[in-house]
Amino acid sequence: MTKLDKAFELFDDYNKRSPERVVWENVEYPVEYFYALKLYEWVTKLAPEADESLLLASRCQHIGRWEIARKSYPDGRVGYLKWRSDLSKYHAGIATEILASVGYDEETISRVKQIVLKQRLKSDTDVQTMENALCLVFLQYQYDDLIAKMTEEKMIDILRKTWGKMTDPGHEAALSLQYSEVGRDLILKALKED
Repeated sequence: MTKLDKAFELFDDYNKRSPERVVWENVEYPVEYFYALKLYEWVTKLAPEADESLLLASRCQHIGRWEIARKSYPDGRVGYLKWRSDLSKYHAGIATEILASVGYDEETISRVKQIVLKQRLKSDTDVQTMENALCLVFLQYQYDDLIAKMTEEKMIDILRKTWGKMTDPGHEAALSLQYSEVGRDLILKALKED
């Protein structure tokens, strides 16, 4: 087993502890394990020649996410941003321990942390590929569920922010996805208003 395979196995084992479940194509998965697999798939589609650091980061981007509850932070945007920032550091910490345990060197570990922490977003190709992939996972697997919980105005705002995070490869992939009729209409409205 390669170091990459061993790291993936350990990341996956960790994410399989996620208490929430999602059903996709009649198969039930632990939520964070499912999204880690889908994030990895999108990264490999967007960057077929991705280096090992990006592949590793894609599989541990949200590792252990359930362990820091959103409700443990204040309501509102400031609380949300603090939660997200603390989560990123938490994910990077878990990834660091796992990568070190399978023998990765400090340079690789540091690079994975940069990607997980989204450092130099927009100027670092790997970090931007990760951001595109994260947005695509949202649009493909979470978007329709969120529509039912939000007002049209809020959804359009979320879509515009999501679109703004992506670059051209992400936009092209997003436009190629199959959406519900309501989902498609909201995207068209968001892009028209943008």
